[in-house]
Amino acid sequence: MKTLGLIGGTSWHSTVEYYRDINQAVNEHFGDNTNPPLVLYNLNQSLIHQYQREGNWATIADMIIDAGKRLQLAGAEALMCCANTPHKVFDTVNETLEVPMLHIADATAQAIKTKGINKVCFIGTKITMEEDFITGRIGQSGIEVLVPEMPEVIEELHRIIQKELTFGRIEESSKQYVLDTINRMIGKGAKGVILGCTEFPLMISESDLNVPIFNTTLIHAKAAVEFILVE
Repeated sequence: MKTLGLIGGTSWHSTVEYYRDINQAVNEHFGDNTNPPLVLYNLNQSLIHQYQREGNWATIADMIIDAGKRLQLAGAEALMCCANTPHKVFDTVNETLEVPMLHIADATAQAIKTKGINKVCFIGTKITMEEDFITGRIGQSGIEVLVPEMPEVIEELHRIIQKELTFGRIEESSKQYVLDTINRMIGKGAKGVILGCTEFPLMISESDLNVPIFNTTLIHAKAAVEFILVE
């Protein structure tokens, strides 16, 4: 098995999901309790959020590069950021490090194409909804990606992530707000929904909707497993 480096902590709640999903899939592959070689560097999310508010993405990139270099020294043969939003600096980080990074949007686009769907909706942080470093990359695969249009909706989804989900809080009123937002985009033709923040799967499940859910946490973790197991 190949050694994979995980850059986590944004948030640690979703990083736990990555760790569990990767280990579980490898256990199932071997049919026993064989665990994969993983190394984890935990980022300080409080600092990440501060730099996001300041628009200081150069420092965020430096933090991720530092984490990547530490993981390289620990033997990682590839790396992944265990969240969507840090992929804003993916190109800068990937060009600097010596080992490849597994992009969450590439894995997500492949999962959508496998379902034969060409129009989906996307919810995530304000940054991922307003910019196209995730949705645009998915769109390069010929998939139309809808995002909420109203600024107040984007702000509220962002608030739910940062003030509730990153602390492990699931509020029923917030869950209903998220579902109502998704259903409005389904009404505009979306045939599936991308949970484009790795915290949203803590709140939304397949049983909540009548269209396929593309859980970017699980999808990215599956891409990790494919890397680990490839000879």
